[in-house]
Amino acid sequence: MTPMQPYLLRALFDWIVDNGLTPYLLVNADYNDETEVPRQYVEDDKIVLNISPTAVQGLTLDDDWVSFRARFSGQQTSVYFPTLAVLAIYAKENGKGMFFQAEGVEDAKNSEEVAPPPPPPKRPPRGQKPVLRRVK
Repeated sequence: MTPMQPYLLRALFDWIVDNGLTPYLLVNADYNDETEVPRQYVEDDKIVLNISPTAVQGLTLDDDWVSFRARFSGQQTSVYFPTLAVLAIYAKENGKGMFFQAEGVEDAKNSEEVAPPPPPPKRPPRGQKPVLRRVK
């Protein structure tokens, strides 16, 4: 199965914007070597990005990648990172949104493996009739 995170990310982005709020992403800036974010704003391997339609150009929330262009200190910058590097999406104004479980590259590969289904629940033995009692 494909990961749920890209679908939830797009849905929450739309919900935040539709309510007139500012969507922020918390991103693992060191997720992999292909992650491109402005390094001068990274703290503790994480970066917070304003992805509101007025702050970015060409926003793409793809199944595998998030990309956009934005200005940082007046400098036009292309930002590009895997969708699974997103740790949270939330509204700046009230903090409502969702945090995602941090997945490493190996965890993402392992999550594609299918777990066996749980055993069916045990049924009560047959042949006995149900008993009802009158309680006063």
